[in-house]
Amino acid sequence: MEHSATAARHPIGELARRTGVKATTIRWYEQEGLLPPPTRSEGGHRLYTDDHLQRLGFIRHARELGFAMPAIRRLLGLAGRPREDCATAHALAKAQIAEIDSRLRRLEALRAELAGMAEACAGGAAQDCRILETLADFEHGHCQHHEREVG
Repeated sequence: MEHSATAARHPIGELARRTGVKATTIRWYEQEGLLPPPTRSEGGHRLYTDDHLQRLGFIRHARELGFAMPAIRRLLGLAGRPREDCATAHALAKAQIAEIDSRLRRLEALRAELAGMAEACAGGAAQDCRILETLADFEHGHCQHHEREVG
């Protein structure tokens, strides 16, 4: 009897729908070697297994947690070697926690700056708006945090 994890065949649209990952992203993951190549139907359409589905779910969850692609590649490699020490996974998770903490500090600084701007705004005409004035005066040191990322 064939193993159920490899017996099912899913077209890319079904895989995309079940995982919430766009078909173009699934194809990109294949090109990058994060997903093994699927089999093809007689018509040339990709047919994925439940193993692909699980691996894609792993990748999506890791992306949701903010892991970069090199870290995901390492985590996938470790997941494929279940008897190996998980020190690498632990180190990657700790590094991701540090990155999240850094982003939180930047967000807190942005929030404080925006709250100060909103507090200074008493309403009225746009020409007298402290928010607009502060935004226009960026180069003059009103910002509390100059190392933030835009976008």
